[in-house]
Parts: sequence; C-alpha cells; structure tokens
Amino acid sequence: MSDRWAWEYDPDADHVVGGLPHDVVAEVERLAGQLAVLGRDAADVGRGKPHGGGLRTQDMFGGRGFFMFLALERLQLVVITRVTWLG
Repeated sequence: MSDRWAWEYDPDADHVVGGLPHDVVAEVERLAGQLAVLGRDAADVGRGKPHGGGLRTQDMFGGRGFFMFLALERLQLVVITRVTWLG
C-alpha cells in the first residue's frame, strides 16, 4: 500500500468552490496539496480539536477566508468540505 495521500472536494468542486474567484480556488488547491503531502499530520493543522482529528479549519489570505477539511487517515485522503471567502 502506498503512503501517498490525495485530496478532493466533497461533495464536488461545483458545490464547494463554484463561483469563487480563480485565485481563491487556486490557493485552496495549493494548500490542499500541501495537506496531502503532510499525510496523517494534516489532522493537526489549523483549528479544531486540540489533538487533531475531526473537522479542521484553515485560514488563507491572511484571514480573508478559510476552508474546512477532514484528514481521513484510513482513506489517506484530505477532504475539502467548505470554503468561505470574506474578500
């Protein structure tokens, strides 16, 4: 089995980032790729439960937006569930 993690939107990109500016989507995808590189350590990134796991929140663009994600160790997958852009 590979130790390489992947990332994806849930339920899909249209639902999660549809209608957002291109640079916001690009930043979400860049950060999602970095989370996937972290693998199981992604569960400790951002805000959430003190010991990782569960839904996490990661700021972007200096607090002008954030996204929520899950780091699913069993599936070796980072799932981006919601993006909020405050502009």
